[in-house]
Amino acid sequence: MNSINLTGRLTADPETRSARATDVARFRLAIGRRRGREGEDRGAVYVDVVTFGGLARSCGEHLAKGRQVAVSGRLELDEWQTDGGERRSRHKVVADEVGFLDRRREDGESEQPA
Repeated sequence: MNSINLTGRLTADPETRSARATDVARFRLAIGRRRGREGEDRGAVYVDVVTFGGLARSCGEHLAKGRQVAVSGRLELDEWQTDGGERRSRHKVVADEVGFLDRRREDGESEQPA
């Protein structure tokens, strides 16, 4: 089974475009990690997310940098070769569902749910 569920905040506004007659939205999530045993901050993990169709349109219209979302989908691996001949790879989440967890205020800032 290939299933992943994540909760995090967008690091930037979603990038949207139309490709092959469908809409595509891409964004990156910052997912806070828990503190270690000694209390040290372990930083964040950054995950690329891609959505298609109506979900992509909705993400493009309603999401912005800093918004908190829950993402459910599957993990995929992108592989490519640079112009210099180096092989590169990167994991991404292809989202089936994106839940908007905080509200957007009229001034455009994110607001935590009450």
